[in-house]
Amino acid sequence: MRGRTHPVEAVAAWLLALIWLAPLAYAFWSALHPAAYATSFSLSAPWTFENFARAWRQAPFARYYLNTVVLVTLILVGQLILSTLAAYAFARFKFRGSGIAFALVLLQLMIMPDVLIVENYRAIARLGLLDTIPAIALPYLASAFGIFLLRQTFKSVPQELVEAARVEGAGPLGILWRVYVPLARPTYVAFGLVSVSYHWNNFLWPLIVTNSVEARPLTVGLAVFGAPETGVDWSVITAATVMTMAPLLIAFLLFQRQFVQSFMRAGIR
Repeated sequence: MRGRTHPVEAVAAWLLALIWLAPLAYAFWSALHPAAYATSFSLSAPWTFENFARAWRQAPFARYYLNTVVLVTLILVGQLILSTLAAYAFARFKFRGSGIAFALVLLQLMIMPDVLIVENYRAIARLGLLDTIPAIALPYLASAFGIFLLRQTFKSVPQELVEAARVEGAGPLGILWRVYVPLARPTYVAFGLVSVSYHWNNFLWPLIVTNSVEARPLTVGLAVFGAPETGVDWSVITAATVMTMAPLLIAFLLFQRQFVQSFMRAGIR
């Protein structure tokens, strides 16, 4: 019967959900209990927020948060501007070599960023930007994924709306701002969540190009905080981990419907 989930699929889905939730549940349990109860799952264990206070005092997490927010905002703004302009050109303008150019953009999706680390490092060093937030952001300002996603959305905009805007005297950029961008709002939300979550959690490239607290994001700061030479207290480390991932969990819970619907629409188109 259509619309019914096979029992095996349901069991597999629940099993995968439990596997995914187990580390998260342990992180919250350990962070909210004293170190003596980190691995003792007793319902009578006392609750405490002291682990969060200790983690906050032992490392400059306020600076790490500021660096990360500035970083993801800089990347997201750059990606939205460049991806919007490129997607608009590919979706609505015909020019020589447009198909080849778009194929090259899609080719970027098949190249892992780690492959370009050496060349990116050399370029950043020549620019004199090592150990700065722009050094982390520059390689990611152009997003092939964002261009593809927005192009799919822009191609679905009815031509009648475009013609109506032209009749009212709107130019190409006016049409983009008044017609395309408002209709693509769910896609922007979905892409924004993907971009922010990826760069919030990005670790290898920031680790390579930063050396100081002034430019270090949360992921690198957390790795330094949890290094064995600084002493291992799992309750404090998991508290720091929860502080690091909490903004992403809240954002996903708030925007999960727009996130799923946008990608479903993009896939259908």
